[in-house]
Amino acid sequence: MSKKEILQNGVNQVFYEEEWYPPISEALKNLTAAQACWKPDGMATNTIWENVNHLLIFKERLLSRLLQDDTFVVPQNNDDTFVQGGLNEEEAWQETMSRTFHVHDALQSSLTSLQEAQLDQQCPSLPARRSYL
Repeated sequence: MSKKEILQNGVNQVFYEEEWYPPISEALKNLTAAQACWKPDGMATNTIWENVNHLLIFKERLLSRLLQDDTFVVPQNNDDTFVQGGLNEEEAWQETMSRTFHVHDALQSSLTSLQEAQLDQQCPSLPARRSYL
């Protein structure tokens, strides 16, 4: 299996296909903003919404690297990736969901058109790793 096929399979399995855990798309289906914001009392944990945004930032970063788009703004620190909410919480949650599905589908599409040799190219404007990641 090529590197490209491994990436395509991984991206598809995590988001759409049932493997040994439910796919993210199914886990998020019909989730409300209130549910996405829920946190157990007294627990130091992130909400679903915070985790979705954290993963979304990394997918957007990967997509930017694949598209060689250096306009992506890298968060200053890891804590800045765990955000949630907005003025209208339900509307903001639906926007987060829309962004999540859009970025995932764009990532799949980019991987489809990607040539295997491109996976080895450097992207100096968006290094693969920052010190906090």
